[in-house]
Amino acid sequence: MDAHREANRRNWDDRVPIHLGSEEYAVERFVADPGHLSSVVEFDREVLGDVAGLRLLHLQCHFGKDTLSWARLGAEVTGVDFSERAVAEARRLAERSGVPGRFVTAEVYDAGEALAGERFDVVYTGVGAINWLPDIAGWARVAAGLLDPGGRLYVREGHPVLWSLDWREDDDELSIRFPYFETRDPVEWVEDHTYAGEGTLANPTQYEWNHGIGEIVTAVLDAGLEVRMLREHRELEWQGLPHMEEGPDGRWRLPPAQRDLVPLMFSLLAVRPAAGG
Repeated sequence: MDAHREANRRNWDDRVPIHLGSEEYAVERFVADPGHLSSVVEFDREVLGDVAGLRLLHLQCHFGKDTLSWARLGAEVTGVDFSERAVAEARRLAERSGVPGRFVTAEVYDAGEALAGERFDVVYTGVGAINWLPDIAGWARVAAGLLDPGGRLYVREGHPVLWSLDWREDDDELSIRFPYFETRDPVEWVEDHTYAGEGTLANPTQYEWNHGIGEIVTAVLDAGLEVRMLREHRELEWQGLPHMEEGPDGRWRLPPAQRDLVPLMFSLLAVRPAAGG
């Protein structure tokens, strides 16, 4: 890893114990209730449908709650993350909850090598993931290479328009401040807190890269996949701007007067063509 990605790894190592104890992740509920799923997977299961018996790979899996939620729906799951601390806690969560799952420590771009050429029916990545990656074309090649013919790539992610907005001002303005397109140099943040839970990060510096919708779709197509769905969403999994409003479903939206102005998330479904197809 380069210095930027290594800084991010240290930052995410620090987040793990804070997130484990947070109300947002509700780890103890997951352990105690065999029917409990993460809210992210509750949303995404409507797109992926029945995953029972499918081999599902979760890239950038963090400490595995989303990954193990797919296992509760019947998938045979593997999670990959660059944080050894996160992977250790994912294995512990699998043991505590009695939900089977395999977890591997690896940088995303090394996932194919780390998994020794293994292929999957589904490659999945949860929200708030690809913004930590510098090269969207390289990511798409890795994801495509991990799919069996006929396998599906599914992504639901913060929209690149969202990442370009200035979220630091406590007002209701929608101002573009940060790059929409992928740039060589990342945006640097220094924040000693995280989005879920209470605690201070010992390594507060983090780096993010945006990727435009056109860049993402083109990367997926260039990797040999067929795009079957691209949707843009008005809701968000977290409070991305200070004046967003939380709905009864736990998701965040802009006030009604602004709700149709900008997209907050997107979801993409792509398929690796079947052999001879």
